[in-house]
Amino acid sequence: MKSRGMRIVLLTALIGAAGGGVLWAQDKYTVKVPGGLAFADFKGYEGWEVVSVSENGGKLAVIMANPVMIAAFRAGAPGNGKPFPDGSKMAKAHWYTKKLETFPAATVPGPQHDVDFMVKDSKRFASSGGWGWAAFERDTTSGTFRPADSKDSPPQANDVKCGLACHTIVKNRDFVFTTYQTR
Repeated sequence: MKSRGMRIVLLTALIGAAGGGVLWAQDKYTVKVPGGLAFADFKGYEGWEVVSVSENGGKLAVIMANPVMIAAFRAGAPGNGKPFPDGSKMAKAHWYTKKLETFPAATVPGPQHDVDFMVKDSKRFASSGGWGWAAFERDTTSGTFRPADSKDSPPQANDVKCGLACHTIVKNRDFVFTTYQTR
């Protein structure tokens, strides 16, 4: 009987320890930038359709869009002169690069560097071309995210207007750099 009681105590301690670790792990969907944009506003972005890929400064990026924005791209936006509709969302995830262990000629994503978001809401973000931005840096050691700031590379403001300065050069494309790639 004493043995069974000891196993229950040990099992309870193990479950508590495992559960305690989970309580301390970051839920990325609770992180937000000043001004209110949060990871939660883009929940499910990991499953959005790929718009394009890019490489910049030794990082690989995948640009994804929600169904509202994909439909607008397929209809010809932004080249057709029409703006993206409210509710359009994009995500751009960046990874450091590494050589593929099984095929060293290939360069593939390594640890994730960050993820950037943009959302079209012409009323809420009227002062920034109708778009709100959020950039989140990922700590490769802990796996947690935090709002990007002026100490990051590239340096950025960490509010909902953080993308406006860069995106102004594509104002005639409704502030969107990316072109929907042919398949």
